[in-house]
Amino acid sequence: MKFASTRIVTEDVTALAGFYQRITGVAPVSNEDFVEVRTAGAVLAICSRRSVDQDNAGAAVAGANRSVILEFEVTDVDAERERLRSEDIEWVLEPTTQPWGNRSTLFRDPDGNLVNLYTPPVR
Repeated sequence: MKFASTRIVTEDVTALAGFYQRITGVAPVSNEDFVEVRTAGAVLAICSRRSVDQDNAGAAVAGANRSVILEFEVTDVDAERERLRSEDIEWVLEPTTQPWGNRSTLFRDPDGNLVNLYTPPVR
């Protein structure tokens, strides 16, 4: 079995895809109801609630998640925080070195999903 992607269900595919394009620098591959942000390590899929409801009404609710953290490894957390300073972002944690050595910063995407940018310790 191969883990393929993480999918976010949203009410506004265009806005969320644009947000992740600005965060990652990767242009999404898309149609009206579904996009993929294909980074070097993983795929982030974004789809409309409408597309989920076509076959599985109510199976996924946009903006209802508070249990998952989307994590992106970056070269320099502090530089990324500075680069994103002009974005309208709800910051949860300013760049901090964690007890296990990762330097990370946390924020919420427009739908309230928690995002972690981190740099692992130099070994």
